[in-house]
Amino acid sequence: MNDQPAKAGGKPASEEIQLSGHIIDSLVLPRAFDAIMNLGGEFDVLEFRVGKKKDETSFARMRVTAPDAATLDAILTQLQELGAELVSQKDVATSPAPRDGALPPDFYSTTNLNTDVRIGGRWVRVEHPEMDVAILVDRAEKRAFTRPMVHVKQGDPVVVGHDGIRAIPLERARESEIFSFMNSAVSSEKPKKLAIHDVAREMKAIQARGGKILVVAGPAIIHSGAGPYLGALIRAGYVHVLFGGNAIATHDVESALLGTSLGVNLGSGLPVEGGHRHHMKALNVIRTAGSLRAAVEQGILKRGVMYEAIQKDVTMVLAGSIRDDGPMPDVITDVLVAQDAMRAAVRGVELALMISSMLHAIATGNLLPAFVKTVVVDINPAVVTKLADRGSWQAVGLVTDAELFLRELCSALDVAETA
Repeated sequence: MNDQPAKAGGKPASEEIQLSGHIIDSLVLPRAFDAIMNLGGEFDVLEFRVGKKKDETSFARMRVTAPDAATLDAILTQLQELGAELVSQKDVATSPAPRDGALPPDFYSTTNLNTDVRIGGRWVRVEHPEMDVAILVDRAEKRAFTRPMVHVKQGDPVVVGHDGIRAIPLERARESEIFSFMNSAVSSEKPKKLAIHDVAREMKAIQARGGKILVVAGPAIIHSGAGPYLGALIRAGYVHVLFGGNAIATHDVESALLGTSLGVNLGSGLPVEGGHRHHMKALNVIRTAGSLRAAVEQGILKRGVMYEAIQKDVTMVLAGSIRDDGPMPDVITDVLVAQDAMRAAVRGVELALMISSMLHAIATGNLLPAFVKTVVVDINPAVVTKLADRGSWQAVGLVTDAELFLRELCSALDVAETA
C-alpha cells in the first residue's frame, strides 16, 4: 500500500474497479497494483477469486483511493488500459467537440485493445480499434467508433471521462509458439529458425482461410539482396498489403534496372563507378513513365518487389519523408493522407511483418489493433523496444538481418526465389 499524504487542498476520491480474465498469468493484476501505487494511490482488495485450471479465469474487485480527483483520474486511465472496469456500470459519457480537429479536455484516449462502451445499459464494441484516437458515439444507432483527432468535427459526441468504458486485454497465448511470447523481443542469442517456421505456419493458415498479411518493408531488404525473396512471397500470394517509403521503391527499381542498390552491385557486392547516381536514374525512369504501374505496363519494369506487387494487385501504400529524393510519383507526400491510406489498408489484416523499417514500423504499429499478430525483424534490437514503448506491446521481435529472415521464410513456405 502507498502511504503518501493527501495533497494540500485536495479531497480524497475513490472508485471501485474490477478485473477479470487470466489476470494472474498475464501479469495484469500486479501491473494494476503497480500503477495504483506508482501514481500515489492506495487499494483495498474487496473480492478475489483465482482460476485453478488453465481454462478458468480469475476475478478481482478493489477500491482504489487517491488523495484527489485528478490523481484518481490518472490512476483510472492507467487501469482501464489494463482492462479494468468501473463497478458503477454507468453509461458512457460524451461531450461535443469544441471545434474542428479538437477534443473536449477530458476526452478518453484509446489504446489499441478491443474496447466496449456502455450505451443504454448495453455494452457495444467500438469499431476499428486504434491507439491514441478519440471515440465517437451514435446513441440512436447504438454504435461507437474511433476517430483521429484531426478528423473530428465541431459538435461531434466525443467520449469523455471513465464511466461506461472497458478495454479487453489480450490474454497470454498458451500455445507453444512464437506468438505466445507477447511483449517480449526474441534475443539475438535465441534460435531463429524455429520462430521463423512458426511465422510460416501462421502465414499458411491465414492464406488458406483467405485472410490478409501485411508487410512493412524497409530499403535494407533491397540493400541486403533479399528483394528476390520478398518478391517470391508476393508472387506466391503471401503478401496482401505492402507498406514502405520512397527508399524501398527507388532502390528496388534501381536493382531491377541497373543491378545495384545504393550504387553497390548486388551480385559482386562491389561499388560501381558512378553508382551514386543510379537511384536518381531509377527515379527519373519512373517519373518519365508516369508511375510504377505505368512502367510495368510499358514493359520498362520487368522484375523486382514493385513489379511483383503490381502484378498481384497488392494494396500498396508508399509514405514519403522530408529526406526523399524525387520522390517516386506513387509516394504519398502528405502525411495525413498517407495515414488515412494506411489506416484503410490495415482493416482485416491478421498478421503484420515489419522488416528493417523503424519509422514505418512504428507508424504502422500505431494503427494496428492489438489482436493483430505482429513480428518485427531488425538487426537492431532497439527497434522492437521502441515499438513496445509506443504501445504496440503485442509485437514479437526477431533480431536478425532481413536477408536471413526472408530466405529462411521462403524455405519454410517452400517458395522459390524470383529471378
